[in-house]
Amino acid sequence: MIDQASGLRKMQDLKQIKVIAVSGGKGGVGKTNVSLNTSIALAKQGKQVLVLDADLGLANVDVMLGLRVKKNISHVLSGECELDDIIIEGPCGIKIIPATSGTQSMVDLTPSEHAGLIRAFSEMQTEFDVLIVDTAAGISDMVLSFARASQDVMLVVCDEPTSITDCYALMKLLSRDHGVFKFKVVANMVRSLKEGQQLFAKLTKVTDRFLDVAIELVAIVPFDENIRKSVRKQKAIVDAFPDSPASKAFTELATKVNRWPIPNRPSGHLEFFIEQLLEHQ
Repeated sequence: MIDQASGLRKMQDLKQIKVIAVSGGKGGVGKTNVSLNTSIALAKQGKQVLVLDADLGLANVDVMLGLRVKKNISHVLSGECELDDIIIEGPCGIKIIPATSGTQSMVDLTPSEHAGLIRAFSEMQTEFDVLIVDTAAGISDMVLSFARASQDVMLVVCDEPTSITDCYALMKLLSRDHGVFKFKVVANMVRSLKEGQQLFAKLTKVTDRFLDVAIELVAIVPFDENIRKSVRKQKAIVDAFPDSPASKAFTELATKVNRWPIPNRPSGHLEFFIEQLLEHQ
């Protein structure tokens, strides 16, 4: 039997980790691009960053960067290897925990797999300052679990009715059922600063009327043809085109993330993230 409590207690000696879930409600809003570029921009500013590809059924972080993956989180859950063994290195030294390209889903984990995941995180030797959790699209239980467990929830939204509606639905579920009332918003792929502000105003209009939440606009990322070019190159735009408008927006976002405080309470520790992630499964 794995002593989960003992594993978690080991983690209390670790330095506090900033945990940010990046979500958006629907696919196609550029969520993974935001996750990766923010992570690499943070690394360029001296942070040790770990990216968890939390789309556990359809891995894409490694694909976007053209990285070869030999093992993923399913091999950790099956006991074949340790979490440190599957971590791959990306641009600027960011570390990536690759997801499963298959059917493995967080909601399907058995009690022994729950214990195995806690043990895997508690025994990690890899050091990092920031954990970026790139969630799946949609509003599945898995997405809600990752968002609920993180200190900060960063929602990526673009100027489309379905994006705004799905983002609203995600905030509604998290605030109503999971006690998450603060959200940071990235207006992505907008044509101008004004359009980004107007998009945020649309979102604010419905949240102010129907939800008891606080939302903050933390970045306006312009539509940038260089993003498409960088995706084809399987590179992040902050690497491929560092002086492009979108790259500058991601760099500014990373600077803001660096200033976000880490709570001086248990939620500032990685074990809180894992406990929260699994406690309602």
